[in-house]
Amino acid sequence: MRPWNALWLPLRLAWRQLRAEKARLASAIAGVMFACVLVFMQLGFRAALFESATSLITAMRAEVFLLHPLTLASFRPEPLPRIRAWQSLALPEVERAVPVYLAQSTWRNPESGARRTIQLVGFDVEAGAMRFTGLDAVAEALKRPDTVAFDLRSRPEFGPVSQLLARRRAETGEAALPVQIANRRVEVVGLVEIGPSFGADGNVLLSETNFRRLVADRPASHTDLVALRLRPGAQPAAVRDRLAALLPADVAVLTYPELVAWELRYWETATPIGFIFAFGSLMGLIVGMVIVYQILFSDIAGHLREYATLKAIGYSNAYLGRVVLGAALLLAVLGFIPGALASAGLYAVVGQATFLPLGMTPERALLVFGLIFGMCALAGLLAMRKLRDADPADMF
Repeated sequence: MRPWNALWLPLRLAWRQLRAEKARLASAIAGVMFACVLVFMQLGFRAALFESATSLITAMRAEVFLLHPLTLASFRPEPLPRIRAWQSLALPEVERAVPVYLAQSTWRNPESGARRTIQLVGFDVEAGAMRFTGLDAVAEALKRPDTVAFDLRSRPEFGPVSQLLARRRAETGEAALPVQIANRRVEVVGLVEIGPSFGADGNVLLSETNFRRLVADRPASHTDLVALRLRPGAQPAAVRDRLAALLPADVAVLTYPELVAWELRYWETATPIGFIFAFGSLMGLIVGMVIVYQILFSDIAGHLREYATLKAIGYSNAYLGRVVLGAALLLAVLGFIPGALASAGLYAVVGQATFLPLGMTPERALLVFGLIFGMCALAGLLAMRKLRDADPADMF
């Protein structure tokens, strides 16, 4: 048999066999689709977790960073001596050292008065260390006392800040919205885009001076993170090694990719969230495999005489095995297509509800299809054991 026919003919026979029992075929497709949607959602949540957890870090324009070695994640920093920023300027490759201050405080909803925890991000707005969307338009206004920029993508529980700000500008001509953070009255002078994460539901940006006004108990000699901008042509890895040898042991020196990996490692290993999403994906695959196995097994059992007839006229076990695997491939494709479409719709719905960066990507689609195909193939291999019962001598 030609190689093409060795694949095509078993696949055609598998399709006709599946199509003969439409109710059973629909049940199998529904089972594969369920597993597909479950895996898509679990992997989507996991990716959204990691992307949102690093949204603050990815917005930084720096090549090397300094932080305390005991810092677990950006929303839970350990204080770092601020002098380490100026000591790093001893290297000629370091062009600028920008201290970044992180803290969480209470935000009072300007409409309802309800309080909610919000993350404060303080830094020198003139240093060019951040590239948040909308920051350039409000950088000058943030230099004024008691001014902040509100994260447009924060959760709605913080209030309709963008609408209130636009209404105030239209009615009174004032370009600021008075709000309360902690026990201090500040003004929202503009909007930026950062996005919520599993560590913070909302964010505000402010200058270093305004940060100290809001977090009065923070010693001026400490910071939480230092972003180092290097001169053109400098190698971040080489600068990292030289700074690690120069600075004391109370500071960790990381390149940009290492800082992102540092943040992701916390969410993946130090919290149960990463394990929960991976376990949910595995459970979806197991459930789908059981469903497909039951369908294929009952299909083989129902056509055992036909399989025995094929054996009697010369078809090998390998050929009949390709028929079963062909049925598994067809179920994987037929279940994956509606599952992927349903998952894309759910991504849009859940993304709007949670403000997390959920979206379908080609890489994830290929990964899920590979998992679904592997799930169906494994179920087919398990079901093939029933073919050994198709002995022509016993059937006739």
